[in-house]
Amino acid sequence: MYLELFLGFLRVGCFAFGGAYGAIPLIRDVVLSHGWLTEERLTYMIAVSESTPGPIMVNLVTYVGSSQAGLLGAVTATAAVVLPSFIIILLVMVLLKNLLDAPYVQAALRGLKPCVAGIILATGVRMVLDHCVSPDGGTLLEPRAVLLTAVLAGLMAVSGPVLKKKASPITLIVVSALLGAAVYGA
Repeated sequence: MYLELFLGFLRVGCFAFGGAYGAIPLIRDVVLSHGWLTEERLTYMIAVSESTPGPIMVNLVTYVGSSQAGLLGAVTATAAVVLPSFIIILLVMVLLKNLLDAPYVQAALRGLKPCVAGIILATGVRMVLDHCVSPDGGTLLEPRAVLLTAVLAGLMAVSGPVLKKKASPITLIVVSALLGAAVYGA
């Protein structure tokens, strides 16, 4: 089990570029392919990982490792996901200081930004569709989920022009929690 956790999350750590939101599809793939969590439980853990202190990807991977193999599983999964970044940072700092200033490297990094944005957008759209469509597989919309999604999208859309600044993620999380409790708790 520990080797599976290590190798699965090492793969995530090696190919996760662009931060935690870009890594969610990779984590989803590893977790679901091994049967460690259900899609629904994984989605809940993504939400919990966003609202707890620390990097989302590390929080999520630590939870999965803990749920599968206890404390040692959590440590194994966390070490695996951060190891590639740690090694790359060490190499960059020690050996390749001047390489980051090279025009080709800068061009490659600029080229990756739209790709990462697309991955994040696709993940968000998938999560919205997964939770706004009836769980029975039909095409019926889940009215409460659609309402919450519309309210949060509206809040984000009007916060810039009205407040002259974007809504903070903390505000969105608090509003989401309150609306979720009000809509689903009743």
